[in-house]
Amino acid sequence: MITKSKGLEINEAKQGKIGAEIIGLDVNSLSENAPELALIRQLIYKNKLVVLRGQELNAERYVAFTRKLGRPQVYFQPQYHHPDHPEVFVSSNVIEADGKKLGVSGTGRYWHTDCAFEKHPLSFTSIYPLVFPKSARETSYIDMAAVYSKLPDELRSYVETATAVHEGKMRYKVQASDIDKSLAELLDRIHNEVPPVNHPAVIQHPVTGEKILYISSGFTTKLAGLSYEENERVMQALFDFAEKPEHIHTHYWEEGDLIIWDNRPLVHKASSIQPGEKSKSYRIGIYDDLPFYVGIN
Repeated sequence: MITKSKGLEINEAKQGKIGAEIIGLDVNSLSENAPELALIRQLIYKNKLVVLRGQELNAERYVAFTRKLGRPQVYFQPQYHHPDHPEVFVSSNVIEADGKKLGVSGTGRYWHTDCAFEKHPLSFTSIYPLVFPKSARETSYIDMAAVYSKLPDELRSYVETATAVHEGKMRYKVQASDIDKSLAELLDRIHNEVPPVNHPAVIQHPVTGEKILYISSGFTTKLAGLSYEENERVMQALFDFAEKPEHIHTHYWEEGDLIIWDNRPLVHKASSIQPGEKSKSYRIGIYDDLPFYVGIN
């Protein structure tokens, strides 16, 4: 569906698909109470991800915009932070003019939803790329509400009232300060920083009311109450079903794209790049200050 209003062009996905794009909106120009902010949030809930085309952002302007849209996250691990704006999570392998590298390279190249391993997961994720690799300019998504609606009866019976356990420790990025520490020490430390958390395997969206299969092969380690052997079989079957090619939506990045998505229904995966290619992006997580799912405290 295409809508044109006040110089904006809004293209929404067809029924059963995800994604909308907004053309002609400069987010730097928005005031604190601009009606476009409510429109963006509505489009995110309805279409699950929104691409704002043609943006020109630096770290300061990016943070300012996200403060108007919601409450920016400061990620719990400081090695990802922009040095002047801790709200900005930097994914980069680029050496800066001062000879230093910001952030951490090679992030998110597995299916996951951001911060599922926390008691209060992250509502929205936004990304603004600055340096594109030549070989890979895409991020892939799976709509887990659509996956849940298509689940075979056998798999549905396992998850309908189940509790899923999520852990982040195996995705920890080793840093310079970890030298001379054993793997056991590192795992113990990250376990203490982000211990395993439980969430319903099927959640209900607080705005749309959709039921969503809230698991990912990146962070979900088991369903509570199943034996090890049964968990291995059931979890692999669930991941294999969810990650079928026909369930995957791929966004192909263009210069100036700012993309924002709802972490409740979407799992995502960054693309891998060829050795020697440069890549740099800014990410800001945004809390919408609604319950992540119906019934959460």
